Amino acid sequence: MIIVRASTDRGRTRLDWLDSRHTFSFGGYFDPNFVGFRSLRVINDDRVKPAKGFGTHSHSDMEIVSLVLEGALEHKDSLGTGSIIRAGDVQRMSAGTGVSHSEFNPSPDEPVHFLQIWFLPERKGLTPGYEQKAFPEPDRRNTLRPIGSRDARDGSVTIHQDVVLSFGHLEAGRSLTAPLDPKRHGWVHVTRGRIDLNGTMLIAGDGAAAVEEPRLEIRAPDEDGDASFLVFDLA
Repeated sequence: MIIVRASTDRGRTRLDWLDSRHTFSFGGYFDPNFVGFRSLRVINDDRVKPAKGFGTHSHSDMEIVSLVLEGALEHKDSLGTGSIIRAGDVQRMSAGTGVSHSEFNPSPDEPVHFLQIWFLPERKGLTPGYEQKAFPEPDRRNTLRPIGSRDARDGSVTIHQDVVLSFGHLEAGRSLTAPLDPKRHGWVHVTRGRIDLNGTMLIAGDGAAAVEEPRLEIRAPDEDGDASFLVFDLA
């Protein structure tokens, strides 16, 4: 069964410097049907104007993954980490017992577009930690490239939860198949273009849960150009 979460149905926070779309309930937005999916708690699709950003704020007991789609994001935290996250980069921050951080668009004239993804951790009270790696587009072209997992498979960042997060890019007319264990659940989020997921068409910003599906069959239609997407394999 494929359950679609249409991009147009997502929650929204709109400020003079931020346009954020919420796949799941977040902040002042609440949808009882979309509070989260398994251990996946948040997918925020954020666009931040030049020289603007999120001031210092705190988190605890959450695995936070940020993926920059366009532009760059400057990160600073109470662990002493300071970095620039660019398109194709993936950041994992384990909030654990508590961490403060800020996220800022360092460009004076270019916006930044990124996804912020939260997972419930496998246990509370983890030691806070930070990790950042680059996953260039050629490495995920016409395949699924793991970018986050519990066992850091294939060089992915370590997520302290039983999940495999993969990033895919399909050229127009190409397809791929990903087996899905019957004891697990899938979620797909489209970041660019349009895909056919098990016979259901999804556009950029759409998400979909795959429940009791033996596999994920994903295709980029010939007429629509390339497509990019995330696949979550969840316990």
